[in-house]
Amino acid sequence: MSADAEILSPPAQSAKPSSDAVLSLRDLRIGFRQDGQVVPAVKGVSFHINRGETVALVGESGSGKSVTALSTVRLLGDSAMIEGSVIYEGRELINAPDKVLRDIRGNDISFIFQEPMTSLNPLHTLEKQLSESVALHQGLTGTRARARIVELLNRVGIRDPETRLADYPHQLSGGQRQRVMIAMALANGPDLLIADEPTTALDVTIQAQILDLLAELKEAEGLSLLFISHDLGIVRRIADRVCVMKDGEIVEQGPVEAIFADPQHDYTKKLLGAEPTGFADPISSDAEVMVETKDLKVWFPIQRGLLRRVVGHVKAVNGASLTLRSGETLGVVGESGSGKTTLAMAIMRLIESDGPILYMGQDIAAWGGKQLRHLRRDMQIVFQDPYGSLSPRMTIEQIIAEGLGVHGVEPGRDPGEMVAEIMLEVGLNPKMMHRYPHEFSGGQRQRIAIARAMILRPKVVVLDEPTSALDMTVQVQIVDLLRGLQRKYGLTFLFISHDLRVVRAMSHQIMVMRAGEVMEQGPAAEIFDHPKTDYTRALLKAAFPDRDQ
Repeated sequence: MSADAEILSPPAQSAKPSSDAVLSLRDLRIGFRQDGQVVPAVKGVSFHINRGETVALVGESGSGKSVTALSTVRLLGDSAMIEGSVIYEGRELINAPDKVLRDIRGNDISFIFQEPMTSLNPLHTLEKQLSESVALHQGLTGTRARARIVELLNRVGIRDPETRLADYPHQLSGGQRQRVMIAMALANGPDLLIADEPTTALDVTIQAQILDLLAELKEAEGLSLLFISHDLGIVRRIADRVCVMKDGEIVEQGPVEAIFADPQHDYTKKLLGAEPTGFADPISSDAEVMVETKDLKVWFPIQRGLLRRVVGHVKAVNGASLTLRSGETLGVVGESGSGKTTLAMAIMRLIESDGPILYMGQDIAAWGGKQLRHLRRDMQIVFQDPYGSLSPRMTIEQIIAEGLGVHGVEPGRDPGEMVAEIMLEVGLNPKMMHRYPHEFSGGQRQRIAIARAMILRPKVVVLDEPTSALDMTVQVQIVDLLRGLQRKYGLTFLFISHDLRVVRAMSHQIMVMRAGEVMEQGPAAEIFDHPKTDYTRALLKAAFPDRDQ
């Protein structure tokens, strides 16, 4: 591999593992074969994890965090080229036989991944998935396996585990699925747990619960933990030491207190400063009311039996009243399943609801297709996952311009010229308009989704978790972009999020929802400084652990 080594080998960093190190990486270099070349991904990384220690690997998407973790037990596939040293409990793993690696994977070193829904088999029950692991590594079957599974589920906080064994992953909440993933990782008593962004997709309160669970299990089981994240707030809460990665290299590492108190590298300083700041611009007291709802309800029927008899209702939204003015942002917060997105879909007349919905003084609740078609241009939506909402078969120009013809926007103008203008406005190079979504980063794709909405010059924009899937530095950029567009065009935003830091920076008004009910609402400063309900206080405490109640 000498010819490739030049491509993979920048200067290595030194690490000084103690004699109690569970895992030591020395001068780790990883590249991927692509079109006859080797593309470097990890460039001379060195760090160690001591017994009972939590080491955090932090950095933005593409920095090499997950690739580094997966390389420890060679889970990167045939295109990967790995050099350097990975020593686990005194054994070199880089060139270890497959049998040795199979024994270590899941047995000594276990993984917890970011999105449990893609890691759990949707066709198998919880019992079947957990039993495969304990049968393979511990030889447990039948009643013994079942008892071990119940013990594991109970250990990770699944209530009444015996009743959940026959459940499938889709029947669990996000937090419950992540607990099941942790149970699977713990099934065989590993020494080292590698948690790759295990809380990114979770609500703040569930996130706090999972972090507390990991800390408790680490202490009780004597685990070592490699915690991968782009969220430094989480890292500060859970880690003993931090390694900061950028472009495949560790640019700084040290004790968590030292890194946070006195960061040395400019990139670390940038990450620590990457939090939306400031507050929403004040709006005029006589600003026009754009959207108003009164006691809005969205109830879904629960049907039973062959005749599909209605036996009750799921009250997804149960009496929401709001007033939203021109240039104003209403932040709607709450856990998954609280009714946030359902409320927005009802306001946009994308689902049926009960109660008046006023848009610029007109009740649109009973409008039909033709009337609603005129409304669509004025009310646009930007979704959480831009990759899922952008067609992979269309160029960026086609995606952004699609609504122009549908809504007859400035028919005399060249669509390509209009696309170029809006791309510049959202911070994208118009020369990239002929590319496809997969050729862009997550932050760029979100800018494309914003451009697609903004090219129609809407008056009201629903932003459904537009920053939750993004790195902290990119979150700040998107928040600044949205605030700039709002300031320029007097946009009205309905901003849905579970990230209270972003909500605080964006919102004039806050509505807190739980299980379809509006718990409290009012000016943002009042909600943040003087919350009235225990639920709001719990949300704020989970988002800001150092906050005084």
